[in-house]
Amino acid sequence: MIIKSYQVPSKKSDFFKYNFFLLYGENIGLKKDIRELITTEIKKKSKNLEILFLYETEILNNEENFYNSIFGGSLFGDKKIITIYDATDKIIDKLSYVYEECPNNICLIIFSEILEKKSKLRIFFETNKKTICIPCYLDNEKDLAVIAQLELKKNNITLSREIINLLIEKSNSDRNNLRNEINKIISYSLNKKTLVIEDVKSLINFSGDYKSDIFINECLCGNIKQYKKIISELYMSAVNKILLLRILSNKIQRLLKMKESEDKTSNIDSLINATKPPIFWKEKSLVKKQLSIWSLNDLKKMINEINNTELLCKKNPNISNVVFFSFFTKICKKASNFS
Repeated sequence: MIIKSYQVPSKKSDFFKYNFFLLYGENIGLKKDIRELITTEIKKKSKNLEILFLYETEILNNEENFYNSIFGGSLFGDKKIITIYDATDKIIDKLSYVYEECPNNICLIIFSEILEKKSKLRIFFETNKKTICIPCYLDNEKDLAVIAQLELKKNNITLSREIINLLIEKSNSDRNNLRNEINKIISYSLNKKTLVIEDVKSLINFSGDYKSDIFINECLCGNIKQYKKIISELYMSAVNKILLLRILSNKIQRLLKMKESEDKTSNIDSLINATKPPIFWKEKSLVKKQLSIWSLNDLKKMINEINNTELLCKKNPNISNVVFFSFFTKICKKASNFS
């Protein structure tokens, strides 16, 4: 059974009908919130509760110990909640066996990363009648703003919209990161009641650091306005130029392979979906745009230019910033002319 993450609070009463939960995706904070909600609901009916945590590698290395945890009696309570971290398809046979035996005193909560549709683990939890599958995708800005306001209100802290936006930007679309930053502010505010944006920047170590993927995607899509904003902050901070050039090279190589296969299909979406390794869903629209902007010859030329730029940066460290940013700006401007 599939449940959307936003449906979870309204379906709390259903949790007692199920013993098996799969929480998959990149949003660690959301997974923790859902696990906490499941635990809270079970505690209401089971006062004596034993909580265990295992990693898939532990289970694969010691299968007997895993089954003892499942089928052995509890020393501390009448019900167990076992969270399994980093689960993959490697563990599916063991979970299937436990599911068939169906011990009523066990609640299994499985944490997994992004899973493809054909993943055995995902198919198992989506199709069985007594399992729940909850995709945990990254939070959007609206979700994060609500979470920030609630956390700040609980602690009687008022921040400007500018500061909240900064915290959201720093969170990288994960509520777990956002709460970590807010906890720093809560601790700091015990001694200082009024916070300005410079205080917060110092607390969260903000230096305009953007994810490499965001910076490179904005460049390849020709989004001049957003690119300039990132550049203005990156230029004043320490930048791993070689790493960024190699990330760019990998992205160009991927686009190059897709461009070479473009003539074999009339459906660009099918081409993107068939790409290996899989393209994250939030990036698919960007890749589609990049494919429409860059020609096969452009991409081949860019590979050579990346190699030359890396060589120049290594040979001329004193002017490496100028060389690096000039190269990326040229790419962004060219993309902008086509977009």
